[in-house]
Amino acid sequence: MACIYLEYPKNECYEPFYSYFYFKGKSWLKTVQNKEEMLIFATDFIKQFIMKLKVLFLTMFISGICSAQTNDDRGYLVKVGDMAPDFSMKLTDGTTVKLSDLRGKIVMLQFTASWCGVCRKEMPFIEKDIWQKYKANPNFALLAIDRDEPLETVLKFAESIPVSYSIGLDPGADIFALYAVREAGITRNVIIDKTGKIILLTRLYDVAEFNRMTTLIDSVLK
Repeated sequence: MACIYLEYPKNECYEPFYSYFYFKGKSWLKTVQNKEEMLIFATDFIKQFIMKLKVLFLTMFISGICSAQTNDDRGYLVKVGDMAPDFSMKLTDGTTVKLSDLRGKIVMLQFTASWCGVCRKEMPFIEKDIWQKYKANPNFALLAIDRDEPLETVLKFAESIPVSYSIGLDPGADIFALYAVREAGITRNVIIDKTGKIILLTRLYDVAEFNRMTTLIDSVLK
């Protein structure tokens, strides 16, 4: 810890403004001859010190934002590396699928709903760039999970996009709540490896993130 020492004539007393200032870093010694010089020097020092504090607090603030984004501010309850929570789900064709029964495959879960505009924007790309490419691959499975909507609504939704991959029903958003905060927004994709571990989580439809997802799927299916 370094210090700045302000020295003034002994016959004058400036007790309200004491003569030691501490600042981490370099060390300065400043001798002043009168009250005016002392005040000028002290004012300049304080201005510089306040500016350094502003820079420090701004850096801490930005660091905090980055830290929050690095953790997860998207509403997920799971993270990459976690085992994907297991569930059973009834599909629109009446069959039931259990996630753990798909172990040994790369699994993509797509959380969606008919009222979700971003979902409607993303789903044609999922159909074209992922499902049509890998639907014949026995090591790949794609399941859409519709949030809390009746069968009739989901069937019309799939037809309106259109998509041909399987869509399951999620009454009460109970499956969704295994992966994210129940009240959080949808348009989410979860990529699960052959051991059942999560290897990617996406949120909303971002072209760059979508491309990273397709690249990842390509690589793990090779």
